[in-house]
Amino acid sequence: ICSPLRGDVDGNIRKANDYCRFAAMKSVVPIAPHVMFTHFLNDDVPEERRIGMALGIELLKMCSELWCFGEIISEGMEAEILAAKRLNIPIKYLDETFERGMADFQT
Repeated sequence: ICSPLRGDVDGNIRKANDYCRFAAMKSVVPIAPHVMFTHFLNDDVPEERRIGMALGIELLKMCSELWCFGEIISEGMEAEILAAKRLNIPIKYLDETFERGMADFQT
């Protein structure tokens, strides 16, 4: 699950949890590194952010798809999207209401 973290961190984590629930209801195992890693890494500390991003890319390598949510592509999201493209991992883009991209959405 790829979505923004910075800015309204609490709100963005709540949204990421909603995106994970949506994915789970589609019989997909959602992984949202930015939700998991913020429990023990501080995204405001540059070295910890770098570690979190690197760990997220390692998890991405084990994924069959990257699901991107929201209208805005953050810096962290862009790094995940570029990594997915390099790894030939399919990317699905959905807006915050989960509508855009749903016409051809198959799980």
